[in-house]
Amino acid sequence: MDDDTRVKLLGSLVKDNELEKILRVKRRDYVLEDIPKDEEVIKGYISKGWIIQRELKNSFRMKGPKPHDILFEDKVWSVFAQLGFTHLNRDRTFALPYDKKNSELSKQIDVFAKDDESIIYVECKSSLNYGRGDFKKELESYQGIKRGLETSIKKMFPNNKPRIKFILATENKTLGDKDAERLANLGGTHLDEEAIEYYLKMFGQIGIAARYQLLGSLFAGNTIPDLNNQIPAIKGKMGNHIYYSFSIEPDKLLKIGYVLHRSKANRKMMPTYQRIIKKNRLKQIREFITEDSGFFPNSIIISLDAKSSGLRFDPANTQVATAISKVGVLYLPKKYRSAYIIDGQHRLYGYAGTKYSESNSIPVVAFVNLKREEQVDLFMQINENQKAVPKTLRETLNADLLWTSSNKKEQLKALCSRISIFLGEEKDSPFYNYVSLGEDNRVLTPGSLSTALIKSNFFGNVTKDKIEKLGLFYKGDLEEAFQKTYEFLRLAFEYLKSSLKEDWELLKDSFLFVNKGVYAVVLLLSDILDHLENSGIIDTNKHSSQELFSETQMYLDSLIVFVREMDEDTRLKFKDMKGSTAPTRYWRRFQICVRANHPDFNPVGLKDYIRNQERALNIKTFEMIKDIEEHMREDFKKKLYERLGVEWAWKKGVPIKIQDDAEDRMRKKNRTRTKEEETEEWDNLNLIHYREIARQNWQYVNEENRRIKFFEVDYTMPSEENLNKEEKTKWWVKLNDLRNVVSHVSSDQISEEDFDYVKRIHNWLIKKEILNRWQMEKLND
Repeated sequence: MDDDTRVKLLGSLVKDNELEKILRVKRRDYVLEDIPKDEEVIKGYISKGWIIQRELKNSFRMKGPKPHDILFEDKVWSVFAQLGFTHLNRDRTFALPYDKKNSELSKQIDVFAKDDESIIYVECKSSLNYGRGDFKKELESYQGIKRGLETSIKKMFPNNKPRIKFILATENKTLGDKDAERLANLGGTHLDEEAIEYYLKMFGQIGIAARYQLLGSLFAGNTIPDLNNQIPAIKGKMGNHIYYSFSIEPDKLLKIGYVLHRSKANRKMMPTYQRIIKKNRLKQIREFITEDSGFFPNSIIISLDAKSSGLRFDPANTQVATAISKVGVLYLPKKYRSAYIIDGQHRLYGYAGTKYSESNSIPVVAFVNLKREEQVDLFMQINENQKAVPKTLRETLNADLLWTSSNKKEQLKALCSRISIFLGEEKDSPFYNYVSLGEDNRVLTPGSLSTALIKSNFFGNVTKDKIEKLGLFYKGDLEEAFQKTYEFLRLAFEYLKSSLKEDWELLKDSFLFVNKGVYAVVLLLSDILDHLENSGIIDTNKHSSQELFSETQMYLDSLIVFVREMDEDTRLKFKDMKGSTAPTRYWRRFQICVRANHPDFNPVGLKDYIRNQERALNIKTFEMIKDIEEHMREDFKKKLYERLGVEWAWKKGVPIKIQDDAEDRMRKKNRTRTKEEETEEWDNLNLIHYREIARQNWQYVNEENRRIKFFEVDYTMPSEENLNKEEKTKWWVKLNDLRNVVSHVSSDQISEEDFDYVKRIHNWLIKKEILNRWQMEKLND
């Protein structure tokens, strides 16, 4: 590279104040452009979503949305600018020569970023629609020019020996296995949009300290130059684990440390376990350190990766003969991401960017080569006695912690948790970003999904030591069961989502796509597959997830039609189902709606459930009718006593035939009863009698010869005010018929529609009475 080319390339980079100025522009989600005052040109811009921001002398300054590819490039550029990289490309025209014989041959670089130790160059690929990317052409082209590009980079900065890293950054594009292999052969790293968002979020939380997470990710295992890694330490043993206790400057630990945050950016490093750092908590710690000269006496807990990292402990010449522990000098790994922070990330990162990061020391307990599952377990134990691990975070941790357990029950628990997590984390899942993972708060919880999966027949039955019964998908191989179950559920819920778009868009206001609804659908899908397999239609051993889903579609269609045609009252009833039994009631109702179209679909327990539900409905209906009768007996007596007096209320207020009937029944009952047990006339009225009494006293004429509504006021059902007396009192007839149905154990079962009818009357009469009583009490007060 000649001097002119080098000067030109360096001139294409920005730093210091200019970098800050360009960063402000890059962070915008819009672009500004001065457009000449040409009416047709302006109309063209407006048709594309641009607006006029202000009028200039000879032009209009217009504001428009950034194209998605530029927006993504600028976001990637901003990550490196904010995380301490000091030299970046000015714009999209930056190009590096790759042929030493012909400097005209060059490659345009989307993002170029340099700091004191590293140089990054990035190829950005963005799409509006999510899907599988095809990067064969791009990656193979880099294979041929990579050496030339990096030679040019080194000649640009001849006095440095930087680490150089190629990054493929993608938005809405997944990386296939072949492309991942090509990228690995280039020594490159893939960052998707979730990783980019993670680093931006981390910067928002902890500022420049987030660069350590980025460097640890990009250069894991690479040597950190000029790191003084010698630390006075005590070597000890705890159980089967070697550990070291020492004090270290925060700046050193920050460089080798890495926090396994529960984030999509770290998904490939599972198991991960740490919460995202809290900005407010970090601020408090920094103030405590800098303003109050505070310190933390408790140790930070880490795990040192000693494999091929140069970890070494040299015992001192003088030791305490009776002590198990040894004192000496510990040589820490001089590599990025060689120390995993298990506990104390806020304390450590609180020092980042302060003057105390190099002048203070913090206590550390460092275990050696803890397996990731052991790190998770230790994290859980520590936090059990401090800030409680949230339920949703515990669910996600169990997916990692129990996966390798020797206990088969725990293995299945981990399997269910992992499926739930992937349904919330994978972009091809209909529940992407709808499942609470870690400490966020979303529509669905992984616990509800996991509970349904465990209760289903997807995985059969296991004890601690053995498989008692094989499931639809679990035949002893966790990974195979995971892949098949996840794909089947993904297809089924995607079908429901696309078929019930209105319900899906309701989110929390939906009755179906919430915890109890999704729980019920998971169990319903298990029932359908059971039915199909028992009928010989499918074989879950042989058929793929796609084939299995195809066979279930016609059964799911019954549920889809049921939801589409549901009236508002029924929908509200579903939403109002509360308590621990609500998910099961959802599930049974879904089974019933499928059986209505497929009579041979008869899941285990459904017949008994229907029978028990019908019996329970009869009992509840009978109890409500008895309440109504008791209310009317007291209310009719009261009204007639007030209108006719105690002596004449029965004689004039009740039709003669009903008097005779009630008095005859009273005499027969009282023949065998003591004086204290005897009943009176009013106690022997039948439900239908009240209709005739009400009709006889529906209205009356007062002393001023005016017609006054009497029983009509309180016994005309709402919305029936315009009917005649005969029609207004017909509800008594239907209620009496229903009483006859439910008053005998051997009678027919009442329908839910009739149950709702009785409930409506009960609410109308009884609740109105309670309200009137309350109003009178308030008036008397």
